[in-house]
Amino acid sequence: MKTAIVIDDDLDSVDVLCEFLELKNIQILGKGYDGKEAIELYQELRPNLVFLDVMMPNYDGFYALEKIKQINPSSIVIMITADLTDITDSRLKMLHASAVVYKPYDINLIMKIVNEL
Repeated sequence: MKTAIVIDDDLDSVDVLCEFLELKNIQILGKGYDGKEAIELYQELRPNLVFLDVMMPNYDGFYALEKIKQINPSSIVIMITADLTDITDSRLKMLHASAVVYKPYDINLIMKIVNEL
């Protein structure tokens, strides 16, 4: 069974995505609400997948992505964002995001990405 952590500063977004993922047989090991929690959860739980929002106060998704990739360069980190700017896109590529999903997202698209990774 695939395992995951879900990180977003919007509590409702975390809960909804977790429910969808669980319906698709992905076990949710942890939930977090900023980039610092993402790193702590990743280190502690070592999930197969990380679903990580980009724009969060304090510690953002860029920070967490960079640190998680330092811990495990082959980690699968799926970034979720509403930011369509080229700057964000190029920064996510530079930090080796496994995939980028744009809000509002379709759970079927997320599952397609998960299955391809």
